Amino acid sequence: MLPGNVNPRQMKAMMKKLGMNVEPIEGVQEIVIRTAKGNYVFEAAEVTAMTMQGVTTYQIVGQPRFEEPSPEIPAEDVILVASQAGVAQDAAKAALVATRGDIAEAILRLADKHD
Repeated sequence: MLPGNVNPRQMKAMMKKLGMNVEPIEGVQEIVIRTAKGNYVFEAAEVTAMTMQGVTTYQIVGQPRFEEPSPEIPAEDVILVASQAGVAQDAAKAALVATRGDIAEAILRLADKHD
């Protein structure tokens, strides 16, 4: 247990004696943690790397936003939506992604834009 009155210089000396090295990582622009359920995206985060006994761990301090993963969109669905809505395949794919793969909803959305 560390006493409450340890000054930074003493703390640094103790950490060095224990073989610990703590370094901030400068200029971090974005961190993405990908999981099966979605992605945690940190845009403004402070990152510190701590190495102890040859093992480096990273500490992230910041507020992430959660993004659900995009669904896999089959090429056949893109072609079908593009032909039915009379749009380019890029627009059809974007509509399918926005509707999480719902073909009918994608066609309706694209048809509403043409009207």
